[in-house]
Amino acid sequence: MPDQPTNDSPTRERPRPQSLTDLFISFTLLALQGFGGVLPIVQRELVEKKQWLTPEEFVEDWAVAQIMPGPNVVNMSIIIGGRYFGLPGALAALAGMLTLPLLLVLLLAILYAPYAAQPQVINALRAMGAVAAGLILATGVRLIGALKRNPLGPRTCLALSALCFSAVALLRVPLIYPLFGLGGIACILAYRKLAR
Repeated sequence: MPDQPTNDSPTRERPRPQSLTDLFISFTLLALQGFGGVLPIVQRELVEKKQWLTPEEFVEDWAVAQIMPGPNVVNMSIIIGGRYFGLPGALAALAGMLTLPLLLVLLLAILYAPYAAQPQVINALRAMGAVAAGLILATGVRLIGALKRNPLGPRTCLALSALCFSAVALLRVPLIYPLFGLGGIACILAYRKLAR
């Protein structure tokens, strides 16, 4: 009896990076677009355009990247590169995320130094901060739909998010406490729901 194709393989028909070079170039282009915040660009490129990740996978990977030490998007590149090509993939994605942006930042630092105290430059940078915050907020709103299939359900996820926001933004609690406190509670609740 000939082998029948199965639908068990979740990556059978899904797009994926074709090579280490593809990973390196993709993450280089992501990093070069990420002025003021890469999260919205990473979500759009990897979930909507390239479809390397589903919205749920993106949220889960981003959550892991958030709790690891280091920049979130760098952690995300390592996770994705490692998923497809192991250690070489993680290194290729990391190199893509850091190489050209590092060179650009060094060049901009040299050019910025003489003008750093100028009021126009200071105000322009403050305005860019507001735009970056808006980009991150917009991405969060777009990703809320992924919570529908979360084991905790949208209400519990939104309640935990509100508690975390209140603790960090309003009560000025150091981030480590909500991260491990609320994160631990979320892990326990999810484990109990999945165990059923």
